[in-house]
Amino acid sequence: LRGALYNAGAPFLSTLAVVMIFLIQLLPLGFAALIYTALLSSGVASEGFGLMLLYVFIALTAILTLYWVTSTCIALVIVTLPGMYPMQAVRAAGDLVVGRRLRVLYRLLWLGLTIVLLWCVVMIPLVLLDSWLKDVWPLFTNVPMMPVMAGVMSAITLVWSSSYIYILYRKIVSDDAKPA
Repeated sequence: LRGALYNAGAPFLSTLAVVMIFLIQLLPLGFAALIYTALLSSGVASEGFGLMLLYVFIALTAILTLYWVTSTCIALVIVTLPGMYPMQAVRAAGDLVVGRRLRVLYRLLWLGLTIVLLWCVVMIPLVLLDSWLKDVWPLFTNVPMMPVMAGVMSAITLVWSSSYIYILYRKIVSDDAKPA
């Protein structure tokens, strides 16, 4: 039954299970953000030593969360292999990144930076162009240029990040160097 469930819809259910694990691993950062918001709105940590302790707590929580999420990003690739189950993929990803976690994390952060830069380089001029066109020619007021471009950019981002993480996974698998 387990094999039929996980293999019937290709790796959909397995990937969904790994995504749920990913979201559970993000919970500490969400709780830290909730605590941050609550303490700032109540005025308890508005300045001084309390604010410094709050920032240290959030930084430590973010580091712990990034530590967990690093192997889960690789598990999202591993789970798509034939016959792979979600927890088996998470364990295999954990074994792959042992001693390489920091290098993998740097590459994932680089991916995030390139995506943010790509969106800024493309979307900021398009927003300015769109507002200028709508000011000059009222005909363009009803043209949904920004939602269409956001959809195109989302598709490009999805393809780019999937390819990047897959290539990163292949390099980790073929790496002959011993973990650091």
